[in-house]
Amino acid sequence: MKHLVWVTVCLVALSNWSAAQVVFGKYAGEFLALGVGGRSLAMGSAAVATTGDVTAGYWNPAGLAQIMYPQGILMHAEQFGNLENHDYVAVAIPYGPKTSLGFSVIRLGVDDIPNTAGAGLDANGNITYDPSQFARLDYSKISTFNAADWAFFFTYARSATDDFSYGVNLKVIRRDIDTYGATGIGFDVGVLYKIHPQITVGANIQDITTTLVAWNTGRKELIAPTVKVGAAGYVDALAGRFTPAVDVDIRFEDRQTASMFHLGGVSFDVHSGIEYTFKNVVSLRAGYTDIKAPAFGAGIHLPKLNIDYSFLKFDKTDQLGDTHRISLMFTLESDRYKRESE
Repeated sequence: MKHLVWVTVCLVALSNWSAAQVVFGKYAGEFLALGVGGRSLAMGSAAVATTGDVTAGYWNPAGLAQIMYPQGILMHAEQFGNLENHDYVAVAIPYGPKTSLGFSVIRLGVDDIPNTAGAGLDANGNITYDPSQFARLDYSKISTFNAADWAFFFTYARSATDDFSYGVNLKVIRRDIDTYGATGIGFDVGVLYKIHPQITVGANIQDITTTLVAWNTGRKELIAPTVKVGAAGYVDALAGRFTPAVDVDIRFEDRQTASMFHLGGVSFDVHSGIEYTFKNVVSLRAGYTDIKAPAFGAGIHLPKLNIDYSFLKFDKTDQLGDTHRISLMFTLESDRYKRESE
């Protein structure tokens, strides 16, 4: 714990220095808020206190300390009428009796965007825009480019006691739009505490140092910290287990009416969800997200493989299109790979 406190103090000091150097950019890290994993997404992204698998590297690094075997996960989603690809891959391994290490990659991108710059035809040679020539292009001069956001998480987690664990992320961000690019480095710090055999609470401070993202154009943006707090319960009934969960995201970006509710420049967004698992084989899930959209899903637990599906429903007026997300989680569940005992 002394090491964690020292690291936290250093990171907060670094955040104060960073904030003095550049201008804050609202929504600069919004792509990082989409979430990962079919299970958590189907529960409305209420995952700070429920995640004890490889996806904890994203939701709450402290939860990674709970894994007993090496795990890997793949997820793919297509959003906004299949225009945008959202991909996620992660691996995690137990290291010694109390420590876990993880690595995660997230990519959100729009690929093969037509670039029509310099491809217009000027039939009369007057070098001006003429309405009669609208949409007349030399298709041989059209190229394509991608717009993509990447995030790489390096996770360290450790169990301090049987009921308390903590974790830290080193996060590297890369953003590319055609020839323009930006790079940033940030940190997340999370804790997880079982206050009762059936109740767990957790917190994850994302971008605790205010992550600096520097573009090759000279522009600099800061991703402000987000405090995520959550609680989850576990109730055994009907030959299975019910897991209700709720999270609250606290942001300091002055989002005002763009959030569920706010107090001055501080905004609050709530996620809620519930899961029912029958005999540890089949799970049914439902949730409500911070963007006021319902989510549903299901999961199948096979030997060494979990298949999870999430459906996010948008109203017709949003014109965003419903989103389907599928994730595959692999567990090397064998005595050979099991976490070492003390």
